[in-house]
Amino acid sequence: MPVTSNVRSKQDVRGEIEDFLYLEADLLDDRRYEEWLELLHDQLEYVVPLRRNVHSQETGSEFTRSGHDVLWFDEGKVTLTQRVEQIRTGLHWAEEPISRVTHFVTNVRVADFDGTTAEVSARFLVYRNRVDTETDLFAGRRRDTLVWQDDRWLLRKRVVNLDQTVLLAKNITFFF
Repeated sequence: MPVTSNVRSKQDVRGEIEDFLYLEADLLDDRRYEEWLELLHDQLEYVVPLRRNVHSQETGSEFTRSGHDVLWFDEGKVTLTQRVEQIRTGLHWAEEPISRVTHFVTNVRVADFDGTTAEVSARFLVYRNRVDTETDLFAGRRRDTLVWQDDRWLLRKRVVNLDQTVLLAKNITFFF
C-alpha cells in the first residue's frame, strides 16, 4: 500500500495559485474591492518601484528600492483599504466616473514553495479606459509571495515591475 504524505509540491499548488490570481483579477475588474481586500495578508507589502533606463552593466539598479528611493507605490493593507474607502465615497476626482479596468495574468510560475509559502512570478497586462478618450496600458512582471493561512492563500507581498520607465497615464488609481 503506498504511503500518502501531507507534503505538497510546487506542481501540486500551481493550479490553486493560478486560480487565486485569476480570482483576484476578476474581483478587481468587477470592482469587488472589499472581497479583494480579504485576499490580502494583514502584513502585506505592496510595492511598485520606478524603472530606470540604465546601461547594460548596471541591471541591478534598474528599479528603485523600497526604503531607499522613490516608488510609485510602497503600501500595506491599511493604505490599500484607505484607497478603496476613498474610491467608494464617489468623490474621488480621479475615479469619477469610475474607470473600466481589465487585468490579464499569464506566465504564472511557482518559483519556490516550502509547504506554506509560495514565491510566484507572473506577467500582467492591465488595460484601463476612462471617460471617452483616456486609454492606458500597463505591462510587466509581478513577483508575489503567497502564504497558506487558515486553509486559504493570502497575498503577503507583491512587487510590481512595470516595463515602462515613463507613465503617460494621468493617474494610477487602480490596483495591480
